[in-house]
Amino acid sequence: MANTQNHAIADYLKPGMHAHLVGIGGVSMRPLGLVLQGMGLNVTGSDMNSSVSTDDLIAAGIPVAIGHRAENVARADCVIRTAAARNANPEIAAAREAGIPVFERAEAWGQIMRQKEHAICIAGTHGKTTTTSMVTQIFMAAEKDPTVMIGGFLPLLGAGHRVGNGDTIILESCEYCNSFLSFFPTTAVILNVDADHLDFFKDLDDVKKSFRLFAELVPESGKILANADDANTMDALRGLPLLTFGTGDNAAIRAGNFTEDYREFDVFANGAHYCHLSLRVVGKHNAMNALAACAVAYAHGISGETAAKALAEFDGAGRRMERKGTYNGAVVYDDYAHHPQELHALLQSAKLLGYKRVICAFQPHTYTRTKALFGEFVEELKAADVAILAEIYAAREQNVVGISSQDLQKEIPGSIYCETLQAVTETLRELAQPGDLILTVGAGDIYKAGDALLK
Repeated sequence: MANTQNHAIADYLKPGMHAHLVGIGGVSMRPLGLVLQGMGLNVTGSDMNSSVSTDDLIAAGIPVAIGHRAENVARADCVIRTAAARNANPEIAAAREAGIPVFERAEAWGQIMRQKEHAICIAGTHGKTTTTSMVTQIFMAAEKDPTVMIGGFLPLLGAGHRVGNGDTIILESCEYCNSFLSFFPTTAVILNVDADHLDFFKDLDDVKKSFRLFAELVPESGKILANADDANTMDALRGLPLLTFGTGDNAAIRAGNFTEDYREFDVFANGAHYCHLSLRVVGKHNAMNALAACAVAYAHGISGETAAKALAEFDGAGRRMERKGTYNGAVVYDDYAHHPQELHALLQSAKLLGYKRVICAFQPHTYTRTKALFGEFVEELKAADVAILAEIYAAREQNVVGISSQDLQKEIPGSIYCETLQAVTETLRELAQPGDLILTVGAGDIYKAGDALLK
């Protein structure tokens, strides 16, 4: 990918160096720019569109060009690119031509990690953002002053990132394109392993292989924390030294005595009572995320009392079962779920909340994922009282597989297909009644349909 054969990124991430970030408005590029600026680098960037992210960067003193042009990289010592920027991008092409080294975003985060004593990398097919947010909440309460990178918004930080002066960095770590293999974790957390990103991975075994390679990056002095309840995780990591968490007696960090909505339970560490959790977020998946966060806290010597107090104040991350408001007596929530397992967790949790009906407006994310997991999407969406299907969000893809949300609608009794987000909003407006729970669900821009309803 990058023309870095003769260049070590460590030589460029130094005070006074000029780093140009291509796609700087992205969810993990923006915090990278701010962290590098905090390290004393001269940072510039570019993005295709102006946004709240680019406005924030400009306000922080980082010049951002809108549009990608060769001249933007003219004075840079190095270029760091988002995973979506290909070699044909005018700035990447110009940098390569001029002999300016081009590095991947993940390489830069990896180098930043090497400067911290503790690098806590939270990986998994599902639950990364929430668990990274929970771990951050605990480490902030423990006054560890961490540097943080989350792929979402954490109200405590007022952002998805933080530049700290402590010896710890906490990072949401994504498997897509094997990007987390550029990291240097001292603590690797693996929440679960599932078939996803099948536009990049060949199959589930290929995904497992990637997670194993990630776990093998941890040095002997570090720790691999793994979900003992997840068969794929245990299979992927077989033979490695693990600190396990789960609900069974085989887990070193164990959860038990759950209430019906999974908001309250006890955590035991190596047989001894560690803490009693009382959460504000519901559902078994959130209980497991909180258990993983407690396992991280325990592994880093943080008391159960501190962990419990921090998690009692955790309201959820942005776009993770986020309450948006009410319309005609119906309560509107938004969620990022875009895989059948995430839909399952979301809809089961929603049923615990006691509403008369659950209306789920779902926008599938990418054609390849919709096609690969079609049957599972159909089964999970049947759990909603009413399923509204927005057209597939293309993200980085072209529709070469010839699939539409209409194909899902034909298989789900009573479901409604909407070609546009405006049609989704109109349908919700017609359906909403007092006692309903309305969910806008997906990793694309489906949240806009709920926002338009509330306006």
